Amino acid sequence: MRCLADPEIAYQTIHQAVSVGINHLETARGYGQSETYLGLALQRELPVDRSQLYITTKLSPTPDRVVMAKWIDESLERLQVDYIDCLAIHGINTPEHLDWVTDGCYPAVADAIESGKVRHVGFSTHGSLELILAAIETKLFDFINLHYYYFYQRLAPAISLASKYDMGIFIISPADKGGKLYTPPSNLVELCAPLTPLAINYRWLLADDRISTLSLGAANPAELYPSLDVADDNYPLTKIELETIDRLDRQLQVSLDTDLCSQCYACLPCPAQINIPEVLRLRNLSVAYEMTDYGQYRYQMFENAGHWFPGMKANRCNECGDCLPRCPQELNIPQLLADAHDNLHTRQGRRLWD
Repeated sequence: MRCLADPEIAYQTIHQAVSVGINHLETARGYGQSETYLGLALQRELPVDRSQLYITTKLSPTPDRVVMAKWIDESLERLQVDYIDCLAIHGINTPEHLDWVTDGCYPAVADAIESGKVRHVGFSTHGSLELILAAIETKLFDFINLHYYYFYQRLAPAISLASKYDMGIFIISPADKGGKLYTPPSNLVELCAPLTPLAINYRWLLADDRISTLSLGAANPAELYPSLDVADDNYPLTKIELETIDRLDRQLQVSLDTDLCSQCYACLPCPAQINIPEVLRLRNLSVAYEMTDYGQYRYQMFENAGHWFPGMKANRCNECGDCLPRCPQELNIPQLLADAHDNLHTRQGRRLWD
């Protein structure tokens, strides 16, 4: 997704990644020229044969099976391969998207599997926990791409259910979406010492044997590091790592005290369509760990990213009080929302592939 500037840089990044042992290369139709650049790289000299690589591409859900069949063939052509190891339906983010797959385009995917064009089908999602569980329960999918990190554990039930059905579990962008941990604030660095915040998040994930793979969104060869320093460290968490996680947990409790949102989601639905738990999660991280830069990065996506990051900004709160009696912690939610907006609202940015 991030190797969009130049096909030569994309090749150099892919070549170095494969050289150091990475064998899963993921792209998507929607990532600019990413499929084309990967296809060009695969035609050049690489340290391993294509048969030793797992190639994933992602195609958006559509109700039209003919369109899906056409998209699959176009992706194969751009990638210059005879088959795709893993095809993910890109962004099952709403119930309608799931219906488009189950009642629309899935037969085209099944045909592609039968003909050998595709070996496995899965889905990526930015949707609600309830939607993700429903998609898993269709038993149509072999793997799932989702957001799940130390700093965002809401989707733990989806991890459990996917593991129950022996699905591959792909974690989306743990370095970036997991907290912009490649540029951590000083407070978080001190709390994680002698480890780094990035290493703690990676290790927390790698120690979970239900998780298959983590994505590493390098834009150039240098950005493959320092992530690769822990890439093979999939053993159980060590005493020092457990102590660090305990320290992070205690910091969250102590710093927020009675203002800590426990992420129970009982406050939803909000009449003003504010994603209250996510806004307050970003506030939690900003207050407890000084992760304000990350909070601003994610907060600006409200009202700008559609179904990829649904919800209105917190200043849309009209203090109707609908959420107050539902909160088991009796939080002053309108006040906390106003504070979150004051600290996290910045100018609108653009999505990377815009």
